Amino acid sequence: MGNRLNKDMLRGLVAISICGLLAACATARKPIQPQAPLVALPPAPPPGEPSDLAGLRSAQLQIVFGAPAFVRKDGGAEMWRYDGAACKVFFFLYPYAGSLLVRHVETLPRGREMAADQACLDSLRPRAAAPAS
Repeated sequence: MGNRLNKDMLRGLVAISICGLLAACATARKPIQPQAPLVALPPAPPPGEPSDLAGLRSAQLQIVFGAPAFVRKDGGAEMWRYDGAACKVFFFLYPYAGSLLVRHVETLPRGREMAADQACLDSLRPRAAAPAS
């Protein structure tokens, strides 16, 4: 009987030792430090939208600028890109009342007063055909 008592005591001591080691490991964790981003993020564009473009429906946008060079669909939203010789325009359209509306406009390079440069927008609007003389 003494031999059995020693085995039971030994098992109990082993169990207590394992629990103690696990508790020590659990409390010895170092907090995770956030790392600096690998690439610095660019500054946010200035607020504001061109008043003649904000709220246009997708069909109206195509009348003004023609077909986009690139369209990206993300869920119900779409991004339309128009490419010019010196700049690019990005229109961000979101669903509203059964159609897509322009909610944000950006150009590359950006404008000084807002995210869209008016000279870039003007350069990408198709020119009206000159009257025949």
